[in-house]
Amino acid sequence: MHFQWDWLCLGVLIIGSVTAGMESEENLDADVEVEDFDKQSQEADVDRDKSSIEVVYLTPKPTGEVYFTETFDEGMSRWVLSVTLKEDMDDNVAKYDGRWEVEELKENAVPGDKGLVLKSVAKHHAISTMLTKAFVFDDKPLIVQYEVNFQKGIDCGGAYIKLLSSSNDLNLEYFFDKTPYTIMFGPDKCGEDYKLHFIFRHKNPKTGEYDEKHAERPDVDLKKFYLDKKTHLYTLVLKPDDTFEILIDQAVVSKGSLLENMIPPVNPSKEVDDPTDQKPDDWDERPKIPDPNAVKPDDWDEDEPAKIEDPDAVKPEGWLDDEPQYVPDPNAKKPKDWDEEMDGEWEAPQIPNPKCETAPGCGEWVRPMKNNPKYKGKWRAPMIDNPNYQGIWSPRKIPNPDYFEDLHPFKMTPVSAIGLELWSMTSDIYFDNFIICSEKEVADRWAADSWGLKKLVASANEPGMFSQLVTAAEEHPWLWVLYIFTLALPVGLTVLFCWPGKKSDEYIDFKKPDVSKQITKGELKEETEEFEDDELEEEKENEDTGEDERREMDEIKRELIKETKKMGREAPVSEDEGEYGEDIYDDEEENEVPHEEENQVADGSQEGDWLNKSDSEDEKKEADEGMGDRPLKSVRKRRVRKD
Repeated sequence: MHFQWDWLCLGVLIIGSVTAGMESEENLDADVEVEDFDKQSQEADVDRDKSSIEVVYLTPKPTGEVYFTETFDEGMSRWVLSVTLKEDMDDNVAKYDGRWEVEELKENAVPGDKGLVLKSVAKHHAISTMLTKAFVFDDKPLIVQYEVNFQKGIDCGGAYIKLLSSSNDLNLEYFFDKTPYTIMFGPDKCGEDYKLHFIFRHKNPKTGEYDEKHAERPDVDLKKFYLDKKTHLYTLVLKPDDTFEILIDQAVVSKGSLLENMIPPVNPSKEVDDPTDQKPDDWDERPKIPDPNAVKPDDWDEDEPAKIEDPDAVKPEGWLDDEPQYVPDPNAKKPKDWDEEMDGEWEAPQIPNPKCETAPGCGEWVRPMKNNPKYKGKWRAPMIDNPNYQGIWSPRKIPNPDYFEDLHPFKMTPVSAIGLELWSMTSDIYFDNFIICSEKEVADRWAADSWGLKKLVASANEPGMFSQLVTAAEEHPWLWVLYIFTLALPVGLTVLFCWPGKKSDEYIDFKKPDVSKQITKGELKEETEEFEDDELEEEKENEDTGEDERREMDEIKRELIKETKKMGREAPVSEDEGEYGEDIYDDEEENEVPHEEENQVADGSQEGDWLNKSDSEDEKKEADEGMGDRPLKSVRKRRVRKD
């Protein structure tokens, strides 16, 4: 039994350890599919657990062909501020007068690493710059990547970028919301609507007009990326096979096809509804109708009210009918500046009647209302299937006159500039380390040399788990109850299952002792008599049993008699008692009888049989006195269990 409790205790401890490990893994797992980091990024994460880390920042350099890079370490001299106005707005709010600054992060800053910061609240911001060389959508992928940090969180505003379409009349000083762009990408949030935009403008090959195509929403929770005040890396990958991927912190959050996962679809449907088709006047779209043959029952009374007064209600004793529920405040005084001509006659404010506080109620007593058992409401005929039902009408289809099929929407309008045109109710939005290229390895290396350092510093400066738990409990006090329960549960289970307990009496009773117990003759006599009584009861119960069972019982009795003899020989006796003992056992050996006679012996006391073989009552008395309380080895009872 003790061995089983040890195994149970060990099992509880193992389950607790496995559960804790699973919880740790769940906390570490992201909600997104993680891609393999570049080797340099993995090496940068080796010393992440060192809190007192020193980072030497070097402005990242691209390792391959790029179309644009920007670190802002040397300021924003190459960027152009917009001086135009938004259309369809008043001049005082249509200005792009939002302020931009180049500065380091407020928290977890890497010394020497600067970024572009949106500083104004509730103002329009517009800033742009030309690419190093234009990107043409041909046979190379397009990779756009940059960093964003909502240093104060975000209430309502965006942090997306626009890749401006190439044109001969592109003037960055007049960059505004209507400036043609090819791609818009980045985070945006207002209220509880968290978005990650990927929009591209598609040119209709028939009409030449541009339509915006929006990617489907990601299936992950974006809230944590916008509110944790950490620097996050946003990446868009467009491939010549008309597929795309959107990544946050080098983890895929959305992917799909430009032909299948855009809203509205790139290619229109082949058929459309006929605008000239109209629904016939006799078209019946009702699946159910009132039964025209139904009749209102004669006992249906539509005039019965839903509620009636309870006739069994009784006014409570002590109800104060003559006392109003509210009385003028006796302590109120008319204000000194009260003008009765202007304000009218002054009246003291009403307060609850203090006499009603100790009474069941005040004022006129009214019987309470109860549901009317006779109420049925307005009668309506039951509904039946409409025999004239024709289904939901829809216009007939005709070939779409505007149908076209663009099998390669990747071939978009070339881009030659990048810009940020934003409005925000939150300031200090941080942008840094823009890169536009065609090779994923180049973008990953760029991220390892820039965003990887920020991530390393932020991880090193994060508080320990205990501090985070305390901080969370300060914001949500109910967490203390959860903490206490979490700590008390394993302790309680450990004490319950692993603490050594007392052995039960049943366990002690069934355990066979290693050493024979020394008892007196009197105790031996009582035990023998008890055994014989048990034997008699068993014999009575087994009168109808077979001969085989009777023989088995006889053999057991013989063994008991032999053990009793053996015990008598081994017990120390005096010289006088020795003869008596020998006479008894000698007589027993010489006078062994068949099992039928032994059954007669079992009907009486064994000790009495020995004494009956003596020649006189004096010898019996002497034998009893001689035996006294001299210790003898006990004979343990053997119980026979019937099949």
